[in-house]
Amino acid sequence: MKYFGTAGIRGEYPHYVSPELAFRVGLALSAYLNENSNINVAWDSRTTSQLLALSVASGIMAGGSKALLLGMLPTPALAYSVRKLGSKAGVIITASHNPPKDNGLKIFDEKGMEYTESKEEKIEELIEKSDNLKLPWNKVGSFAIHDGMLQEFLDDIYHRFSNITPSLQLNVIVDCANGSGSYATPVILRKLGVKVYSLNCNPDGFFPGRYPEPRPDVLMPFHSLLSSLNAQMYLAHDGDADRLSVMTPRHGFLKQDYLIAIYALDKLSEKRRGKIIVSPDVGNSVYEIAERFSAEIIVWKLGKLHEKLVEHPDAILIAEPWKLIDPQWGPWVDGVYQSAYLVSILYKNKMNLDNLVELIPRYYWARGDVAYSSHQEKNNVYSIAITKISELGSDVRDIVRIDGVRVNFNDDSWVLLRASGTEPKIRFYLEAKTKERFQELKDKTLSIIKKSTESSEAKIIDIKINEGY
Repeated sequence: MKYFGTAGIRGEYPHYVSPELAFRVGLALSAYLNENSNINVAWDSRTTSQLLALSVASGIMAGGSKALLLGMLPTPALAYSVRKLGSKAGVIITASHNPPKDNGLKIFDEKGMEYTESKEEKIEELIEKSDNLKLPWNKVGSFAIHDGMLQEFLDDIYHRFSNITPSLQLNVIVDCANGSGSYATPVILRKLGVKVYSLNCNPDGFFPGRYPEPRPDVLMPFHSLLSSLNAQMYLAHDGDADRLSVMTPRHGFLKQDYLIAIYALDKLSEKRRGKIIVSPDVGNSVYEIAERFSAEIIVWKLGKLHEKLVEHPDAILIAEPWKLIDPQWGPWVDGVYQSAYLVSILYKNKMNLDNLVELIPRYYWARGDVAYSSHQEKNNVYSIAITKISELGSDVRDIVRIDGVRVNFNDDSWVLLRASGTEPKIRFYLEAKTKERFQELKDKTLSIIKKSTESSEAKIIDIKINEGY
């Protein structure tokens, strides 16, 4: 698609994401839903977000619908608001974890579910025809300001967990990256009995506290704060609080698979079996927990797992690294809810996260980004790299071609190569039981990418690799 990628529309302002494009998106959405629809609009803390929010609201009104302006909200609160207010759709202005100069738009349906690819394709078709969609003066829509949605969102989360008695004292650092979760997660955790130390919880679109993507290399410089403040957890969001990363005193940055495995263990301990929807980069820890309870694992594209929820409404958990959808709460990714859910699990188990992680199978792992100057370069390199996967080794169990190419080996190690849908980067992921096998696969993967880069006459701008156990 021309505009929509892995997670809505996203790119640099104003060269890709502009007020004109936002207006056209609002106009197309209004036409798609038919006039006289209520459409919620909210935004994150980026410097361009208010401008783009008013632009998309203008397009909504030009198409004959009503724009409900909700103010700055975490993305999950906007998704929640659509269902809560009975609106036809919602638009959030955010670029999530991207750099400050970027921005974007995501659209949610009447249930609070992010638009599927088929719906996004229809919006794109209407964007291309938007010059003909403006209604005459006597049919344009209006706007209204709706205050208090964040409080309603937090109140509903609290009521889901208020019956769980705090069984231990939790001291938690909450780092909201100067994003739109700043007035959400610290508040809900305090209500649940947690002693919260707020860090980077003043909204600021320049993200002065840290880069908004909560990666290990971004967060580990803050790890010493855990011992300084005698805290058991460091919870970190991205710019719009749909993601959550966690550090602990003993284990440092927790691989997201271990959190997903903890959530799966909690759900399956109650349900005994069920379906779990995950992305291709989820590792063996989750698969082992699922196998223990005879649960079914369903794999689908990163950023599009909600589409499988439509096919499998009985799924008990939907997760990819950083992101969690709990169908009992709603069909949207929610980092604020995830924080409260994690605290509730610790209360139920009467143990801190460092001890709970010891119950989860662990592997050596790496997640890497190889950056290029353009999407075209990235795509050229990737198309060559996936033809060289045989160089990883011959002891292959199977190859999965969903949102990339994942090679699973007979010793339970695996490598995934995929092209980012939001940035000019090739991402690679790998996992192995032994350190020696891990190093072997990492070296071979990097060799394939570098040789493919040379073959396509491209140039690597940067390589970032996070790894652990």
